[in-house]
Amino acid sequence: MPIKIAIVVIALWITIILLIAFSCKRYFPKKEELSRKIIHIGTGPVILLAWLFDIPKNIAFFTALLITIALGVNYQYRLLPAIEDIERKSFGTIAYGISITILLLLFWPRYASSISIGVLSMAFGDGLAGLLGRSLKSPKWSILGQTKSVIGTLTMGSVVAMTTSIISSTNNLGIQPLEIIVISLIATFLEQISPWGIDNLTVPIGVTCIGIWLIGT
Repeated sequence: MPIKIAIVVIALWITIILLIAFSCKRYFPKKEELSRKIIHIGTGPVILLAWLFDIPKNIAFFTALLITIALGVNYQYRLLPAIEDIERKSFGTIAYGISITILLLLFWPRYASSISIGVLSMAFGDGLAGLLGRSLKSPKWSILGQTKSVIGTLTMGSVVAMTTSIISSTNNLGIQPLEIIVISLIATFLEQISPWGIDNLTVPIGVTCIGIWLIGT
């Protein structure tokens, strides 16, 4: 696929996710986390599109860098409330952008599969853990000022395992069950001990590095 068409497809995907998030913010104003989580989950697959379309490193990196700068400006001035309108203190969206930018700079495209596992572990795992953990009642505990729950923790681990398995099977990576368990446990551990939203930094980078070490791709 020509690079221009690939970029249009990716831009269209991001636009759709933002429109859905803004609509949720408008029609469900009391659910402060919903629009933010939609963006969190929905933007993750962009890394798969970049991998699928063989987006060159320079384009991928500078695009991620510009988006990260834009997220920083939005965090400061709240230009798009759907992204940052929450009561708790969190640098999550900025950390998300920084982690992807770093991964693209250091490892793209040679380790695109491990980057995809790392980013999607954060996007799907943490995103769904946050939604389900707050929606469903289960025992809770506090770590470094964060409230965690059984439902959220189990969701994080199981979603990371499923994501890793799917990426491995569809791309013939040959990731073994024990390796999938290791990746899931590390992702869950990092998510537990990262306050103020910096799990968006530690999980993608940590899981990517473990993936490179375990599977070398």
